[in-house]
Amino acid sequence: MGYRFSDLTAACQADWRAYIEHPFVRGLGDATLDEGAFRHYLQQDYLFLIHFARAYALAAYKSRTLADLRQAHEGLKAILDVELGLHVDYCRDWGIAEEDLAALPEARATLAYTRYVLDTGHRGDLLDLHVALAPCLVGYGEIARWLTTRPSTVRGQANPYDAWIGMYESDEFQDAMHAELEWLDARLAEVTPGRFQELSEVFRDATRLEIDFWQMGLDRTD
Repeated sequence: MGYRFSDLTAACQADWRAYIEHPFVRGLGDATLDEGAFRHYLQQDYLFLIHFARAYALAAYKSRTLADLRQAHEGLKAILDVELGLHVDYCRDWGIAEEDLAALPEARATLAYTRYVLDTGHRGDLLDLHVALAPCLVGYGEIARWLTTRPSTVRGQANPYDAWIGMYESDEFQDAMHAELEWLDARLAEVTPGRFQELSEVFRDATRLEIDFWQMGLDRTD
């Protein structure tokens, strides 16, 4: 019996839960998060999306099959043609203009996480890159599901962050998350114990950097 994505989260369960249940995330659900902290996060997340697109371009380069190449192309296209536009519109709703986004300096947490993902992809293979990206794609989907099950989560107009939760609990995002999980499970099933240990370290480091990204938003640090 081979490995699955759930084995990666089990290998760093404390870090994974600290990421999924971070105080920033709890504030999103409880509607108690400081709005300035959320704006800071939104701005840095725009920069992250740009590097996320670069990571999918790297995934295309790393692909050895037509199926993987098409998957990378669809991911890149979705970010450039859909997600970035939606993010810009959402930022505008929060009083952040597109020209301001374009002029933003990267916070240290943004630099650390995005460059780690790209460096992992450059020095490793396609699976390394997907594992480094998994805390974002899979994690955000799990965060949305976790928030929707919490009794203290506020929904509707009483929560200014309800639309953010809605984006990641949407069928479209959840379907993308499940497709990524299927891809990861199929590849992880074939790895050796030694290789799984290497991937666990990548996943752990990426998860810790995601925790730092939440904390950056919470503290509004550059």
